[in-house]
Amino acid sequence: MKIAGLQKVSLLDYPGHIAASVFIAGCNLDCGYCQNRWMIDAAHVREAISVPALLEWLHSRVGLLDGVCVSGGEPTIHADLPDLLRQIRGLGLLIKLDTNGTRPQVLRALLDAGLVDYVAMDLKAPLDARYERMTGRVVELADVRASMATLRAWDSAARQYEFRTTAGPGLDVAAVQEMAREIGALESWALQLYVPPREAATCPALSGDELTSLAREFAVQVPRVSVRGVDR
Repeated sequence: MKIAGLQKVSLLDYPGHIAASVFIAGCNLDCGYCQNRWMIDAAHVREAISVPALLEWLHSRVGLLDGVCVSGGEPTIHADLPDLLRQIRGLGLLIKLDTNGTRPQVLRALLDAGLVDYVAMDLKAPLDARYERMTGRVVELADVRASMATLRAWDSAARQYEFRTTAGPGLDVAAVQEMAREIGALESWALQLYVPPREAATCPALSGDELTSLAREFAVQVPRVSVRGVDR
């Protein structure tokens, strides 16, 4: 496992908590719109901080931070992820996991072991052939559905999850409307504005106004839908 980045304080990454965000290099997808494309291939990423140094730093922040957001990349592709989470848990910190939901067995094991308090799972596209086009990889849609079912079975007052969708190029209004049918009435779903990297060519994507309009459209069906990245 290689840590590609550390954001020492975030008020946004873990809803309702002051957290540090840890970015683990390596991903099993290749989404063209990903803000962290530079860390997809872990072999070409320079380590930002070692795991022992991270844990030492987190120890020094106990009482100041509520928790840690473990993101990437895709954290669940790493065999040593459970050990990292156990050590963070040993510090008494809450843990939020960001995942693409393609490794349902790993996700289920982490939840069963009590190593995660909050999960944010990305939904990339409607659950059909468009998923592969958006992610740049062959994706077993049954795995995505299995991860969704796992979260639904796990959720309680103390254990929370959300789905989130970045409205990257290739995702149009009709596609987002189809995705809304997959979200339950009591589930949180965040629609995130796509912000192209500076070096990327400009590609058409849904605007903030379009996302806001969609959220209003879904408000009855999915009351906990929200829009992120849009100034209001």
